[in-house]
Amino acid sequence: MTHRRSLLAAALAGLAPLPLRAQGAWPDRPVRLVVPTLGGAGTADTVARILAQELDKRMPQRVVVENRAGANGNVGAAYAARSPADGYTFLWGWAGTLATNPALYRELPFDPLRDFDPVVLVGNVPNILVVNRALGPRTLAEFTAYARANPGKINFGSTGNGSSMHLAGELYRQMTRTEMQHVPYSGPAPAVTDLLSNRIQAMFNLVTGALPQVRAGEVIPLALLDDARAPQLPEVPTTAELGMTGLTFGTWFMVMAPKGTPEPILARMNTLVNEVVADPEGKQRLQGAGLALWGGTRQRAAEFLATEIRRHAEIVRASGARVD
Repeated sequence: MTHRRSLLAAALAGLAPLPLRAQGAWPDRPVRLVVPTLGGAGTADTVARILAQELDKRMPQRVVVENRAGANGNVGAAYAARSPADGYTFLWGWAGTLATNPALYRELPFDPLRDFDPVVLVGNVPNILVVNRALGPRTLAEFTAYARANPGKINFGSTGNGSSMHLAGELYRQMTRTEMQHVPYSGPAPAVTDLLSNRIQAMFNLVTGALPQVRAGEVIPLALLDDARAPQLPEVPTTAELGMTGLTFGTWFMVMAPKGTPEPILARMNTLVNEVVADPEGKQRLQGAGLALWGGTRQRAAEFLATEIRRHAEIVRASGARVD
């Protein structure tokens, strides 16, 4: 009888769900990290590749970056959402694709809440308000006073409707009840050129993009739209310090998995990314690319994403921005 029970137990064990049986072997082939932008195209791709390289050190298989650009990240996100939920495809998502696009596009080929399981928040690149030196204001309070006294005379540039730079400016405008003109550009370079020549007077640039001009003394940095100062520009005060709590904006990054990915794999990837964020070498490399590191639990990532989707929807709605 004991022998029969042993045989039955062994047989039942063999019928265990595949993800549970295989979790110890995961991954047994390369893991894809889908990045919805062009290779070499700015901070998003740079940070994704650093993360993949650091994960390589901790996994028995490679983490391969797969660039799938198009439609402000929608092409790559939709591709990842349709991929098998087997733990071998993850999405490198960020604020614009996951939180802004649902409000910006009438039709979206994916749903960030329905089609994905959040894995971990990695970090954030905050926006910074910089102005042309000839404008006059040298502090955030002076800039706000000037904007109120000169409605519609300040032009602020961005990389397009619904971009981080645009929405950061819209949030500032809404909170201060000031009137400014938004000037969209095809990319950051022509916007910076016009800022330096005073064709536009302000930008809510990403701190990584504004850093060269600030260090060269070509623009005046007024405030970092964050709660903590940036290590690259420790002399620049935050909006929180200046009494404008709530005026925070940036491009945050999150690892996502297709909905239904086995829980043990999600937990393992969360642990691995948190190890990278905490490791001195990984931390130094990611911060060197401009990222303020976060990390944390899967629950934190899920709650943060839901909150940001609502927040971005309110800003987009008030701005009137739309991409059809």
